[in-house]
Amino acid sequence: MKVAITGSTGLLGSALARSLTDDGHRVVRLVRRPARTGDEARWDPDNGTVDTGPLAGADAVVHLAGAPLGPARWTTARRRAIRQSRVAGTRTLAAALAGMDAPPGRLLSGSAVGYYGDTGDQAVDESGDKGQGFLSDVCRDWERATAEAEEAGIATAHLRTGVALSGSGGLLGTVLPLFRLGLGGRLGDGRQYMSWISLRDHVGAMRFLLERPDLTGPFDLCAPEPVINAAYTRAVAAAVGRPAPLPVPAFAMRAALGGFADEAALVSQRVLPARLEEAGFAFAHPTLGPALMEAVSEGSGSDGSGSEGSGR
Repeated sequence: MKVAITGSTGLLGSALARSLTDDGHRVVRLVRRPARTGDEARWDPDNGTVDTGPLAGADAVVHLAGAPLGPARWTTARRRAIRQSRVAGTRTLAAALAGMDAPPGRLLSGSAVGYYGDTGDQAVDESGDKGQGFLSDVCRDWERATAEAEEAGIATAHLRTGVALSGSGGLLGTVLPLFRLGLGGRLGDGRQYMSWISLRDHVGAMRFLLERPDLTGPFDLCAPEPVINAAYTRAVAAAVGRPAPLPVPAFAMRAALGGFADEAALVSQRVLPARLEEAGFAFAHPTLGPALMEAVSEGSGSDGSGSEGSGR
């Protein structure tokens, strides 16, 4: 199989590329600089261009690129970058694929559980309605941006990703040093739900969907047992063998991070992977404890700067 990947240097993209190449598949990485090898293709989502030459003969494209959500204050400029990188970038890619003489038959395009907004204690799945707020609006438009590819007959699935757990990147990789020092703590009152997925299961789900072009539309890429933040905090502390006594007050998070606190860190999202399970996908880590133990054992070989480690 020949698979092209955007966001291939991020947490999810690099793990998928490694998994595919280890199994003998060919990976073409879409990069923003001039291509250096035949396994790279230059694209410029800001200017709406994609060199589709290296994509000829590709069976599938996995689109994971997007500006980091944070943790950082969501200024007007950052909100614009978050939206532009996802919506305009996806529209550029979809149009380029649709314009190929023989386009790939499969497209997996990033999205996030942020689509559902704040669900409180209510469990939702892919049949749930769109929520309210900035991230929910971005996710809606992000998914709609694949329309041109779908109209060209490319079987498209949207990856509504939760928080991907890895000790070497993403949200967990960022906070692990604090937990190892005994400085971890719950966020706010800790009652907000978090929809998570192990890195192994996220890669496995993408591989599963690549092999099933009959599965289109949204798929929640999160484990079947979301947990509240207080339980997550206790589980991380247990995985590193340290206490986590220092809760971070909600008012302090809002003061420091503004909209990121209210729409990402403190939002409650109890999301279930109904369509993946119905399709027969088997999770390696359906529960949090073993997933965290594997993630913590990965070490810290990355700086955690990948753009798509968290789907919130």
